[in-house]
Amino acid sequence: MSDPSFGPVDLPELNAVEQRIVGSLLEKERTVPASYPMTLNGLRTACNQSSSREPVMDLDEGTIVTALDDLKIKGATRMVYASSGARAVKYRQVLDERLGIDDAERAVLTVLLLRGPQAPGELKTRTERLHGFADREEVERLLHAMAGAPEPLVRQLERQPGQQDHRWIHLLGPVEIPSAEAGGVTAASAVDRDAVLADGAPARDARVVASYDALATTYADQLLDELDGKPFDRWLLERLADLADGGPVADVGCGPGQVAFHLAAAGADVTGFDLAPGMVDEARRRFPELSFAVADLMALPAPASGGGWSAIAAWYSLVHLAGSELRPAVALLAGALAPGGHLAVAVHVGDEVRRPEELWGRSIDLAFVFHDRAQVLDAFATAGLVDIEWYHRGPLPGIDEETERLYVVARRPA
Repeated sequence: MSDPSFGPVDLPELNAVEQRIVGSLLEKERTVPASYPMTLNGLRTACNQSSSREPVMDLDEGTIVTALDDLKIKGATRMVYASSGARAVKYRQVLDERLGIDDAERAVLTVLLLRGPQAPGELKTRTERLHGFADREEVERLLHAMAGAPEPLVRQLERQPGQQDHRWIHLLGPVEIPSAEAGGVTAASAVDRDAVLADGAPARDARVVASYDALATTYADQLLDELDGKPFDRWLLERLADLADGGPVADVGCGPGQVAFHLAAAGADVTGFDLAPGMVDEARRRFPELSFAVADLMALPAPASGGGWSAIAAWYSLVHLAGSELRPAVALLAGALAPGGHLAVAVHVGDEVRRPEELWGRSIDLAFVFHDRAQVLDAFATAGLVDIEWYHRGPLPGIDEETERLYVVARRPA
């Protein structure tokens, strides 16, 4: 930021539309420099995109032009003209110059302008295309420095019940802050589900593999017959097998193979995939008649027959993913389906990230993420899936963990 010896910076006061415009310009300048400065049409698309925007807006050109005029007066944007051909007007932001911020500060400010209150873990993940922070702690140090400047750019919010981390907001204008008292806190805002990525996805995945490799035999002993007491799960898996109509079915995050076995018993031509080799070995030992392989659900192989999968089951396979990974994960699974194929997932829902130190007497290093129903359904919708149906059930006493469950089934358009 600016050297404090020059005194505080006079911050512009931006309304919600102006914040979205400036945030979009800041983002696109870094992520698509070939299209920057931006045309009015390109800027409208950037402002209204459905991903990486909270809330999603639907701004018309007239509203954007009016806001751009005000932003020019406030010293946050400028108009430029094409150097050749028709004198098409384009727009660029100059807010970073006015504030004297560096790349790291600019990245954090960009994401806060576009997505509202966020925790350091969320900011670490969401700024990756804008600036490479080493870890979550580096983001926190920067936030405190920005808050302690002569003219603070950010502010830390009070932690609400259920939140594991403080959230932060920018100070460039009013920010909508949901309050528990007003009933406006959603699960997405009440817990930092991206904290599981504090040291990056590879480190998280390594912990998952190591824990499940060590736990594989005990896990199988404890859960191999779990579906016997879960009639709804059995019904939905049998329905998925029927929807596949004899085509290839993938069980992603298959563990020791109990879900794959039930799908096969229902007539499905199923292959199980798991990230942990120990789990795959256990599945092959318990169900030698079925096919299992090591694979990441984010890079699911195609069926041996070629083409796409007729159905994919992901039974609690998203439990270790951060909230920000839901959309890409569901999109990748949807993309692995054949046209007309079905995706079915089961997840824990709630406002929590659990970090037990042991499971069945064995030490583990795992974080179990309870996802937000709205975010899960949004991931299905933005992946282009249709005929989305969902079911919510409570825990079965004496059968499974005391958690709420969400099941979603949807189809890839033919």
